Amino acid sequence: MKRNRIHYLLLSVTTIITGLASRYFSNYLPEFINLGLGDALYALMMYWLVAFVVPRLSIRQLSMFSLVICYLIELSQLLQFDWLNAIRSNPFGALVLGRGFLWSDLVAYALGIALGALIESYLIKPRVLYR
Repeated sequence: MKRNRIHYLLLSVTTIITGLASRYFSNYLPEFINLGLGDALYALMMYWLVAFVVPRLSIRQLSMFSLVICYLIELSQLLQFDWLNAIRSNPFGALVLGRGFLWSDLVAYALGIALGALIESYLIKPRVLYR
């Protein structure tokens, strides 16, 4: 598949803005949505960023690669090194690396990446290079 990198960069930025806005408007959303919305949007952003960096991956490969990255970042939250905790104490570091491990985040990541794959499969439809 061949993807237009500009589109995926714009999708990434839009998802980041939506994720930050979801934190701001969290008081107005139902709690069951707030529980995993930020993590699902984080995974969706990761999906778009991986598509931007490696545009020739298939949707399946892109989904698996993005999911592995998200899971590794979540698992890294189990590590409590001083230098890593110093990064996490910064607001930007906390947004990128998170603060604490939650099993529910793994489900939210899978849902966010599944949403990206569905959007790409049915709405974006990248061109197939080889048949």
